Amino acid sequence: MSSDDPAAGAAGRAPGMLDVARLAGVSHQTVSRVLNDHPSVRPETRVRVETAIRELGYRRNSAARALATRRSSTVGLLTATSNRSGPVSTLVAVEQASRAAGLWVSVASLSVYDPESVRSALDHFLDQGVDGIIVIAPVEEAVQVASAVALDVPVVIVAPRVEAGSRALAVAVDQRHGARLVVRHLAGLGHTRIAHVAGPVGWLDAIEREGGWREELAALGLDAPDTVRGDWTAASGYAVARDLDPGATAVFASNDQMALGLVRALVEQGRRVPEDVSVAGFDDIETAGFALPPLTTVRQDFAELGLAAVRTLVGRMAGEPAPPATLVQPVLQVRASTGPPPSGPAVDVGGPG
Repeated sequence: MSSDDPAAGAAGRAPGMLDVARLAGVSHQTVSRVLNDHPSVRPETRVRVETAIRELGYRRNSAARALATRRSSTVGLLTATSNRSGPVSTLVAVEQASRAAGLWVSVASLSVYDPESVRSALDHFLDQGVDGIIVIAPVEEAVQVASAVALDVPVVIVAPRVEAGSRALAVAVDQRHGARLVVRHLAGLGHTRIAHVAGPVGWLDAIEREGGWREELAALGLDAPDTVRGDWTAASGYAVARDLDPGATAVFASNDQMALGLVRALVEQGRRVPEDVSVAGFDDIETAGFALPPLTTVRQDFAELGLAAVRTLVGRMAGEPAPPATLVQPVLQVRASTGPPPSGPAVDVGGPG
């Protein structure tokens, strides 16, 4: 296209919306409506504008748009430095859902969730002009700190709850319900003594899963054996096997890694899984279905979790009323690591309580 073509931009500058409008034979406002996916544009007009955009190589000026609309289309994503499958999968899911919604993501990762570090990260987001913030909060302290900070942009915390009086909104996988599904499954197989390998103190997933284990045992009229506690690693699951209740015929481990370590220790003790002891985990990590035996576990829908977090944030950014806490439902994956106890048939315990 020659420089004297009326549709071309001025020499030395990139084509703008006016250039697109001239080439497509429409108004500047119509181009804006097409770019913002406004429903009032006729299909044939939309095609002309999109064709002009491609021919000119037009690219939207995000900085100018932010000045005009006071919106940056950017969200801040605060997460913990972690190699655990849950936080990492949540991070990926939220980022993908944000991009699918047309939002850019600015990520800050913290090794500790102390008030000063969180405040600094949130201030950094505000300096960038983000439209909202999502906080992935794996531990209680993270929820407390993020809930206490008053911000002028909407905040969604990926956690089962936020602190009382906070303007932040909570979105999470229903960990407690997932744990109850495991216990009900094991009880339905005939187990009446179901032990638990809990996660580290202060971790929200560990707290919720242990709570669900206790609640379902109580609902079924079963006693809760003393818990043993690991640190999410397979090595800790292996180490605590010696401390399990000797009368337990089934064990619910708070994550898959600890469950796999536990299975290894039980086999070395000469105990068969599931013939002597049933073992179930939580998370449904990639290798869970390929263990020997394949591991019964709880699958978390991280894609849906990411979508729920972004939907909630976008709704608040648009001025919608604050919804109650959003809980994404997990699914029990039954595999060969669980079966009936050494003696006693399976029983019908009904649906989840």
